[in-house]
Amino acid sequence: MAPPLPRHAALAAGDVMQSYARTRQTRLPGLGTKYELDTEAGRRLSIVVRTDGQRVLPLHDPEDEDNCSDAAALTTTEAATLAKLLTPDPVRLRHQLELDLVTEHIEVTKRSPYAGRTLGATQARTRTGASIVAVLRRTDAVPSPTPDFRFAAGDVLVVVGTREGVDGVAELITGG
Repeated sequence: MAPPLPRHAALAAGDVMQSYARTRQTRLPGLGTKYELDTEAGRRLSIVVRTDGQRVLPLHDPEDEDNCSDAAALTTTEAATLAKLLTPDPVRLRHQLELDLVTEHIEVTKRSPYAGRTLGATQARTRTGASIVAVLRRTDAVPSPTPDFRFAAGDVLVVVGTREGVDGVAELITGG
């Protein structure tokens, strides 16, 4: 078994997110590398990074942590998505705690009632109090889009406002 990985601090937003996790790394010849994390609650979480890039999450038996009762295989894209979901955003957290301000990315899908329509048509700021401050399109960014800016499916809107306002923009854009 390889030596434990160095202890590391989670990214901190003030003192709110300060915590440490102890992890272990084990090389699995011909298969890849296994990483393990022991939680404060006493559970063991593992991930096997295979040589082909696939990630496997073994599901340990709570009665016998050495026994794997099942496993979930993830593609590289699924693993990246899961990592993003699990990674705290210290800037967003700090802003939520101190300013009650939220920044969120909202995708314009093909089914959006505003795909092909202009920012002005949404009346987002008037209806929700939140602002669409930028639009990310493929590899470009459009800061401070004007009311005549036309949305396309796949655009990602950068929205700033209160939690309620940002949720309101998400409802408008997704048609929910």
